[in-house]
Amino acid sequence: MPHKPTPAELKDAANKIVPDILAPNLRVLFCGINPGVYSAAVGHHFARPGNRFWPALHAGGFTDRLLTPDEDHDLLKSGYGLTNIVERTTTSAKELSNSELIAGARCLDQKVRKHQPHMLAILGISAYRTAFQRPHAALGQQLERLDDTILWVLPNPSGLNAHYSLPNLTAQFRELLAFTTSLR
Repeated sequence: MPHKPTPAELKDAANKIVPDILAPNLRVLFCGINPGVYSAAVGHHFARPGNRFWPALHAGGFTDRLLTPDEDHDLLKSGYGLTNIVERTTTSAKELSNSELIAGARCLDQKVRKHQPHMLAILGISAYRTAFQRPHAALGQQLERLDDTILWVLPNPSGLNAHYSLPNLTAQFRELLAFTTSLR
């Protein structure tokens, strides 16, 4: 488990990014909204205590055991990767402007075209609606694609997202896994 960052490390994290975990032809590229300062301070995706990404990923069947944030690179072994719509670190995704999200979607499109994942799973319906200018989008598979990549939207796993409990998140992750399995 990553060390708990000090207040000074959290303050310094505002200028850091969390590097993407990418490879060509991933089964699923999971895409957060942007890194939080806690994740940037420790250098790992979805690292803040209370974030439910890792438990939902495991309970949803994507991993055979519960990974910790400092094992995020291990996802590549299973054909999964991690990125964000926006690289800029913030205390809350609410600090991002609509124009940042839209610009982030253009950068994400370039990453997808370069690495060609089979699926892109965006973690956050509100961010997806804004970034891709699809105000009425719903969770699940989207009609549009990025190049040949299927788009799927999952709920934001942040502990601040009270709309989705861990069992609800797990059900959404299981639905994605079932879909990806049906593509083989």
